[in-house]
Amino acid sequence: MPARWYRTALALLAALTLAGCATLRKDFPKAHTTALPPKVDTPSTRYVHREVARHDELSGFRLLTFSTNALMSRVALADHAEHTLDLQYYIFANDATGRLVAQRLLAAADRGVRVRLLLDDINVDGQVDMLDALDSHPNIEVRLFNPFGTRARTGLGKAAQFVLDGSRLNHRMHNKSFIADNTVAIVGGRNIGDDYFDAGDSTHFRDLDLIAIGPVVRQASQAFDEYWNCDAAYPVKAFSGKHPGHLELATLRQQLGKDARKFAQSDYAQATLEQLPHGPSGDRPGKWFWGKATLVADQPAKIDADEDDPSLRIGPDIKAMLDGARRDVRLISPYFIPGDEGTAFLAGLAARGVRVQVLTNSLASTDEPAVHAGYSRYRLPLLRGGVQLYELRPAPGAKQPATDAGKSSGVSLHAKAIVVDSHEVFIGSMNMDERSKLLNTEMGIIVDNAPLAAAVERYFDDATKPTSAWRVMLDPGKPAADAGLRWQGDEGGQLVTHDSDPDATTGRKAEVGLIKLLPVESLL
Repeated sequence: MPARWYRTALALLAALTLAGCATLRKDFPKAHTTALPPKVDTPSTRYVHREVARHDELSGFRLLTFSTNALMSRVALADHAEHTLDLQYYIFANDATGRLVAQRLLAAADRGVRVRLLLDDINVDGQVDMLDALDSHPNIEVRLFNPFGTRARTGLGKAAQFVLDGSRLNHRMHNKSFIADNTVAIVGGRNIGDDYFDAGDSTHFRDLDLIAIGPVVRQASQAFDEYWNCDAAYPVKAFSGKHPGHLELATLRQQLGKDARKFAQSDYAQATLEQLPHGPSGDRPGKWFWGKATLVADQPAKIDADEDDPSLRIGPDIKAMLDGARRDVRLISPYFIPGDEGTAFLAGLAARGVRVQVLTNSLASTDEPAVHAGYSRYRLPLLRGGVQLYELRPAPGAKQPATDAGKSSGVSLHAKAIVVDSHEVFIGSMNMDERSKLLNTEMGIIVDNAPLAAAVERYFDDATKPTSAWRVMLDPGKPAADAGLRWQGDEGGQLVTHDSDPDATTGRKAEVGLIKLLPVESLL
């Protein structure tokens, strides 16, 4: 079939698939709102104000490494908020932890807190009714970033819309922030959902967040406002058709309350109480890491740019940070596809005496085999260039079924962080791949603080132990020009070596092999 006829047939199929669906009203009115000035009128805000006042122009941070702490700190911030809650996420799942957070947002709104919830639309499926009902609360507004043209939520419906509008829909908002009273913020790699808080049944993401206080919080609020008010953010009510009202909200409130009580009685909640007997980090005074910090965020206009415009993205900030390296770079990226340019850059750092270490997912631990296919092309040139590679192993004893494409087994890396010379740290949402660089919007925080850097280095060192990660190496038995790969790690107290991706099934290896034949790297 000629290409023109083929495209016409696909478009016709898409139109038939979407017929009768609720459609997006692009002229739907929305109010321009901004972050409210922080007030010092609650125990929490007074505590933060005192701490910040003692550290002129510096911001304070706590590192959230444990999933339970990461979840309960968000709950604590929602419970203590008295004026505003601003949330920006790529994923807000309709599962146990997602509904718990939703219940706490609703409780905050009931006591008068203004709640603004901005979500990327790509993953809004079964939770759309919950979001629509929350939006009916007078103190809650939900907006969707770069939404699909209709509310068709089947796989076929989404695919049909990609046929018609793929160049736009391929750009997504990957930012993640949780801001309470414009006084405390959580920024990092975690979305809202069971997989990110160790509460799921299959995937368990190993991740990092920062709790922040001080000037950087106002920077986070400014970035939120830019996205909230941009042309790509639409009210959830912008779709045609009937929307929930106060009766549906009352039903949701009852359901969420029941779910929250059930969660409080779960083994997960009991284990959390044992781990955090005095409350989560966001709920009590304690030690902060203080340093000069900058919130970096891509501009929302990045999704509309016809070609790469470095002024719209945070890549130059990250490169400047790495350019300053003199001794050591530790890079954590679950989805790591450096490309030829990135590979040459990292090898260049190594060539001038900088020790460059990278931690990413192994084939067995990744939840994105297609990304691993892109990454695997660069292992040999990276190693030949002097870069050290580590691949996170799945949880002990966990194996994937050959049919379980797209799922990780046990623990999967999801943290995104960089440490330079044991004092400068980046933690955020950005992966080291072309999708984060050019297609998605990203954000993060750059901090200059040696103790915080040391804490992230300990995280890196723990994750790269031979019992936790495979060290990928060149085969010493071959000339450098012909060298293959070897994976070295600890099994049962013995150092062992494999000559192909360890722990990965034959089916997954074959899947990656097929993907490598496709010209899709720029989309990964």
